[in-house]
Amino acid sequence: MRYLTAFLLAAILIGGCQGNDKKAAASAPAAGETRDSAQLTSVQWLDSSKDFGKIVEGQKLEVAFRFRNTGDKPLVIEKVQPSCGCTVAEQPKEPIQPGQEGQIKASFNSEGRVGTNHKTIFVYANMKDAKAHPLVFVVQVEKKAS
Repeated sequence: MRYLTAFLLAAILIGGCQGNDKKAAASAPAAGETRDSAQLTSVQWLDSSKDFGKIVEGQKLEVAFRFRNTGDKPLVIEKVQPSCGCTVAEQPKEPIQPGQEGQIKASFNSEGRVGTNHKTIFVYANMKDAKAHPLVFVVQVEKKAS
């Protein structure tokens, strides 16, 4: 009975985290809705998706996505929102000036995440498209040896 309870709890936790990818995108406010359109800029994403192959369960994966401000206004990253609590993201604290590059860094904790993991980080900024930009990574987590 104890094993059944532990299995059900693990299935709920894993399933709940994976379902959050879609919920975070749907519930997140659209960036730029109340912004002055004269302050919007354009961004070239040098990395928008990555496949990290295989890692062993329990390993922390460090991720970085590069971008360039291709507009003529400073790029202000207002918020970065991972789709799941197993990923923690950092945003640049200072505006990225026109022509300059920056990066969004994140850390994925693979503990208890055996299998294929598709994770998304939504970036909200003063971008002309006024939507959150999704950054996606995939990693296959293999069960650690007992």
